[in-house]
Amino acid sequence: MDVQHFERITAFIEARLTPLFDEATGSDHGFAMDDTSRALRALRNSVLEASAVKGLIEKRESAEPAVRRVIDQSVEHHWDVLRGIARQWEDHADFRHEFKHHAWELDHHHAAAGA
Repeated sequence: MDVQHFERITAFIEARLTPLFDEATGSDHGFAMDDTSRALRALRNSVLEASAVKGLIEKRESAEPAVRRVIDQSVEHHWDVLRGIARQWEDHADFRHEFKHHAWELDHHHAAAGA
């Protein structure tokens, strides 16, 4: 699992959400205080929070084994959050097969590709 996985899935989700916030399309979703706007802001905040793992991944290499396990669990959790959101658009042309995989499966595929 690396930062690029998170960058790709976050970019995919953001590309689905951003038009919903675009005032140029006449949408007031995301900017108002109605339930739809609040839900859109909450979803976007969840995506941004779950994608903020760069620092964790960078610290993993030098971390003690116990801390490394906690980092791994945290990164896997954040990936699962993003994966669950991205899979709502599984039929979209830009959906990547990697978005279906669990974190440990991505590690396995990455290791196999490097072998």
